[in-house]
Amino acid sequence: MSVRSGILSGGNWIVDKIKFIDTYPQQDALANISTETIGNGGSPFNVLMDLAKLQAPFPLSGVGLIGADAEGEWIRKQCQSHQIDSSQIQVHPTAPTSYTDVMTVRTGGRRTFFHQRGANAYLDLENFNFSNNHSKIFHLGYLLLLDRLDLPDENYGTVAAHLLRKALEAGFQTSIDVVSEDSERFSKIITPTLPYVDYCILNEFELGRTAGVEVRHQNKLDIEALKKAAALILTKGIRKWLVVHFPEGACAFGKKGEYIFQSRVKVPPADIVSSVGAGDAFASGFLYAMHEEIAIDQALRYAVCAAASSLYGAGASDAVLPLAEVLDLGKKFGFLEFQ
Repeated sequence: MSVRSGILSGGNWIVDKIKFIDTYPQQDALANISTETIGNGGSPFNVLMDLAKLQAPFPLSGVGLIGADAEGEWIRKQCQSHQIDSSQIQVHPTAPTSYTDVMTVRTGGRRTFFHQRGANAYLDLENFNFSNNHSKIFHLGYLLLLDRLDLPDENYGTVAAHLLRKALEAGFQTSIDVVSEDSERFSKIITPTLPYVDYCILNEFELGRTAGVEVRHQNKLDIEALKKAAALILTKGIRKWLVVHFPEGACAFGKKGEYIFQSRVKVPPADIVSSVGAGDAFASGFLYAMHEEIAIDQALRYAVCAAASSLYGAGASDAVLPLAEVLDLGKKFGFLEFQ
């Protein structure tokens, strides 16, 4: 059997319509839009674009659903220009390409999302064909934002869990990411997938909701609570690593009790344009390292440096640099003193 190479990513394909505003208004009040642009959005689109810009030395391919519209055509053109194989991105006959209005406050880069689920809501098990793809890793995202994959499955718990089982059987390593919705659905949807997941990538909010543990108190990260939540999640069957990122940095938890912490890059606040896509940039840096079999401590450094790079652009992937330049950000600015 030939050596597997590449990353296949499936899930939400979204066009981000990014609008910069002067302030986030209260209901019925007005905010001014100063500039606007469009960019890639959704876990597979962002991760693959980031990997292309990191100049990953392996094949990239995507799977998903788009609409028969200008936004869907724009997605295909972006894939083509970045050497991402889009042959498994199918067109839904009636639903529009999913899009998100990203309202970004000019000062500080905080953002709020207004989302049209579109064709992504119809993505189902039958849209995935693993037989003709020999990538090393299959990355799925975002759980909780994939209507049909989030549905119950009598044998596996959820359809997404069934899909990930099929990916493992086909020879892939598997990875998942999650959307940070304000709900209590996390445990119900995420937990069934974990026995079929090699790399589970969450932020601290998603981890806390999944485990039922509050990991921030008065906006301060509680490392001991974070460790408690991670220990609970690891009992559910993650195959290799649980990776958690947060504004202060990131950490990885292994099946044998390993705990590795990495602080974030100290990017000057004045340099930050937007935090849109920072979580996916983090995931792309981590998956790059996992594909190349880089040690976990260095993998976290890849991840936080990739996330730092993304902060310099309005769109999710606009400012992501080749890997060597991304890592240079850590050398230039250093890392936050936090633990």
